[in-house]
Parts: sequence; C-alpha cells; structure tokens
Amino acid sequence: MTDDGAPVYEARYGWDRRTVGILAICAAFTAALLLPDMPLFARVLGLPLFGGGGLFMAFVALSRKVAFRVDETGVLLGGSPARYRATTAHVPWSDVTGFVFWRQTVGGGTTLPYVGVTRREGSPALPGDGPTARAVLGALVPVPPEVAMSSRAVNGWRLDRDRLAAAVAHFAPGVPVYDQS
Repeated sequence: MTDDGAPVYEARYGWDRRTVGILAICAAFTAALLLPDMPLFARVLGLPLFGGGGLFMAFVALSRKVAFRVDETGVLLGGSPARYRATTAHVPWSDVTGFVFWRQTVGGGTTLPYVGVTRREGSPALPGDGPTARAVLGALVPVPPEVAMSSRAVNGWRLDRDRLAAAVAHFAPGVPVYDQS
C-alpha cells in the first residue's frame, strides 16, 4: 500500500514450492556425492552442478529482490536473478495496454506460468529485445514475441492474481487482464 492506501502489488523472489523442491534435490545429490565410495569424476562434475546450483537457488530466495511490481508509476518487470540490474525493466502506464497470464511448456508436460504486459506500438525496447530474440521467441512461445519480451516467469516467487488485478484496476482502470493459461 502507498501512503494514500493505494493497493500496490509487489512480489519478491523468495521461497516457493518449486524453489524448495529443487533445493532439496540439490542437497540430496550433493550429500550423495560426498559419500566415501563416490567416483572422483562424479564429484568433479556433480558438486559444482548440484552444490553450486543449490547455493544459487538459496541466494535468489534470500535476496528478496522485486520480481514484479505494479504501482502508480507503472509496472516493474524484475530481472533475471543472475543479471538483475541488466534485465530489470520499467514500463510506464502510458505504454501499458493490458496484462496477460500465459503458460510455457518446459518439458515432460510441465508448464511454467508467466505474467506479461502488452504494450503500445512504438514503446521503447526492453532489455534483451532484438531481432534474434524475437525470432527465437516467435518459434518457441505461445504468445507474440512482444508479449514474451515483457513477461516474467512466475518462478522463485508467488503470483497473487487477485491482488494484481486490484492494483491494475486502481492505477489503470480499464486496462484489461487476459488469461491465456
């Protein structure tokens, strides 16, 4: 909430079910790799992968960086945890034309939820935008590349659709929220 009671929506990286699960798997494999009879090649390959991966996941969860924010200035698309500053983007309300919930298949029938912003034509490019990125996204995602560029995976943080919708309704009445998931 802002000082005037406006319903700011903010989601931060932290502990969610997927993060805890991956961290538990990394811890189990790391512990197994430390058993006395484990071959050296397994340790050399596995410890950086599982130990390092687990430490990175814990770092992201503990960082509490903003993953997604809707306030009176617009929408903050939090960056990738590994390159947060370089990949964080702000979209002012004057460029926002809608919000989209969508899902991407990531393998084995598993899907990853996303929340994105549709923007007016001619809006400034976001970090990572370019012809190569658009071509790849056009072939891989079920939404237009423009929407994918202004989307964030709901991974490592929790999305509260009702609170998000309330913030959008307060700060930008009439901006639609689409559910393509």
